[in-house]
Amino acid sequence: MAEEEVKGSTYHPADTNGDGKVSAEEESMYLEFKRKELEDKDAQRDAIRKMAWFSLIGLLVYPIAIVLTSLLGMDTAAKLVADIAPTYFASIAVLVSAFFGADALRK
Repeated sequence: MAEEEVKGSTYHPADTNGDGKVSAEEESMYLEFKRKELEDKDAQRDAIRKMAWFSLIGLLVYPIAIVLTSLLGMDTAAKLVADIAPTYFASIAVLVSAFFGADALRK
């Protein structure tokens, strides 16, 4: 494991006991931590991607549900579903923008 110079002293984040040397155990723990950190970031990206696709599909299916309930003769249901459409669309837009905004701020 390579060490990097920081203000005249040797330092490496894997050196948990501060002795200036990275033991095999410290290196193993450091590599495991980094591996888990990468897995967590990958899982987070997957979750955000799934959330975005689910929201997009919901936004596309919602108008179809209104038309379908109307075609099936459920006019009251169609009216009720149409009445809450603005709230639904606004909520989904806020949800998606909050996730992407928070992700952009973190970077």
